[in-house]
Amino acid sequence: MSVRNGALPLVRIMQETPLTEPTILFARTPDDLAAEVARRLNRARVILSEILSVEGTRTVANTLEPFNELYVNIAENASQGELALNTSPEASIREAADKAYQDAKKLETEFSLNRELYDAVAALDVSREDAETQRAVFKTLRDFRRAGVDRDETTRTRVRALWDEINAIGVEFDNIIRGDVRSIQVTREELDGLPEDFLAARPSGPDGKITITTNYPDALPVLQYGRNADVRRRLLFEFRNRGYPKNADVLKRLIAKRHELATLLGYRHWGDYITEDKMIGSASAAAEFIEKVTQTAERRAQEDYRMFLTRKRHDAPGASALDPWDRGFYEEIVRAEQFAFDSKEMRPYFPFARVRDGLFTITGRLFGVRYERVRDADLWHPQVETYDVYQGDARIGRFYLDLHPREGKFTHAAAFGVTVGLRGKQLPQACLVCNFPDPAKGPALMTYDDVVTFFHEFGHLLHGIFAGGQRWAKNTMGEIEWDFVEAPSQMLEEWTRDAKSLQTFARHFETNEPIPEDLVRRLVRADAVGRGLDSRRQMSLAALSLNCYIRDPAGLNPTNLAREMTDRYDLIPWFDGTHFECGFGHLNGYSAIYYTYMWSLVIAKDLFQQFKASGDLLDPTQAGKYRKLILQPGSSRPATDMVREYLGREPSFDAFAAWLDARL
Repeated sequence: MSVRNGALPLVRIMQETPLTEPTILFARTPDDLAAEVARRLNRARVILSEILSVEGTRTVANTLEPFNELYVNIAENASQGELALNTSPEASIREAADKAYQDAKKLETEFSLNRELYDAVAALDVSREDAETQRAVFKTLRDFRRAGVDRDETTRTRVRALWDEINAIGVEFDNIIRGDVRSIQVTREELDGLPEDFLAARPSGPDGKITITTNYPDALPVLQYGRNADVRRRLLFEFRNRGYPKNADVLKRLIAKRHELATLLGYRHWGDYITEDKMIGSASAAAEFIEKVTQTAERRAQEDYRMFLTRKRHDAPGASALDPWDRGFYEEIVRAEQFAFDSKEMRPYFPFARVRDGLFTITGRLFGVRYERVRDADLWHPQVETYDVYQGDARIGRFYLDLHPREGKFTHAAAFGVTVGLRGKQLPQACLVCNFPDPAKGPALMTYDDVVTFFHEFGHLLHGIFAGGQRWAKNTMGEIEWDFVEAPSQMLEEWTRDAKSLQTFARHFETNEPIPEDLVRRLVRADAVGRGLDSRRQMSLAALSLNCYIRDPAGLNPTNLAREMTDRYDLIPWFDGTHFECGFGHLNGYSAIYYTYMWSLVIAKDLFQQFKASGDLLDPTQAGKYRKLILQPGSSRPATDMVREYLGREPSFDAFAAWLDARL
């Protein structure tokens, strides 16, 4: 890497930065975890007392620096508690971690409503400080005001209570989904169409039946490859009823409390409150964006629907419509029969270990880093792997990979923060939690979608590592506008569609032959199949997310709303008798802003044009520019400004529209 792309200064800045042990995450008993949480939260209260006791002029040294430590203390207590809650194999640890997370969020709320603390930060004169310090103070004061710190004591007391309730209800909602693993019983014959290694890993029981659960490693292949329509129907019915009936009431309470909080703070509804500090700026702009994508996808979605329905009629003569359990299956069939692409052809080239190592090779080449396995790390489960990230001789971060399914673990895929990277003080750490095939149970062949997911989530992880050199926690990746945060991870997906990149690691698990270029070309062409329908489905989910939170919740029936949004935006009908919204975890985590996945994709497609123009997706020069201008700044600048500087122009919808409407 050259100084031109900004990499070498980062090495000099971070060369002596220590690695802080994530002590909450590694607690071995509930008592140990509780004691560590208490120590950290007590330390936060001591810092608060020290800030408030300052006499005389407020300075960066006596106010902002201790506030930064206070902020990090609480943030890490929450993030490590949340990660332990989602990954610990011990139920008692998960319970203690749940309390740790909620205690941290309660203290965060308490401090955000502390008028004396707000006044202390507001008294700072940072007019002569550098831009990153001014940005951190601006965001801090904005967030204080959005929390309601400038309201009267009665209002602040109610706001505090509401935030505590919202956090507790959100954890309850997520826990119910995590714990509600459902299943169906099928015969081997009923799994016609599934790959042999899938069947081999799921032997029949004494009654001759195979158990297929609603966990992703089971459910997604069956819904994609299973030729038996009734099996797909039964499995999807269970999948879309996860969380029901318990979450029906929990979701209503969550929506109602958020509405009460938003209106108490002077907003029309939660939608306006939660979008105010995002790139999009308002709930009305989010609604306009949903409509724009819907209209752009209309022609392509209708084309997809006709193709799938025509093919279904070969199996079910006289069929008049697609059913909810047809979407993934007929997308796969049409790709295979009309576009000579069967995704099962790719699986032999994707044994888990090679995909992991290939991802390391590609990102290492792009960004000039290397990953070294840490063999003696203290971990919460034997499946977990630890890696240090190096640039030259300098360690710049650490990450953990918890990538295989087990009982009690988070069942989807996500990147979690572990420690906040601060320049000269501590290195960033993050954890990737996924559910890919386990090498201990066979060849562990990943689907192509698994590979895309791995690259996507690793994009989040790298973003956190590369942005970990900020002076102020408020400027780290975790504080970036939430509707930008998916763009870098969606960008990294592009390397899974490039033959040159794939051939660096995708080799047949038996013959060691590299993945054929022709197969990748067919993948790229077939990848456009279903794109319109998928986009309309995403907009139905975005509309559900938004519409849950832009109305008076009194009398709201989330199931009816979910059906209404499906009827309006998706061409495939609602599945009668299901309650998808009860298992849609994003209604908690993302609340009203699920639109951000598509918004970020628009940005990612625009950003990717720079790599396409370079003619080599593995060009480290372009990647260095991208790292310097997009990843490394964290949230020290507005996302729109970073995108504009990287592109050298205003952001555009054109690349996304061309991708969405690409001819088959």
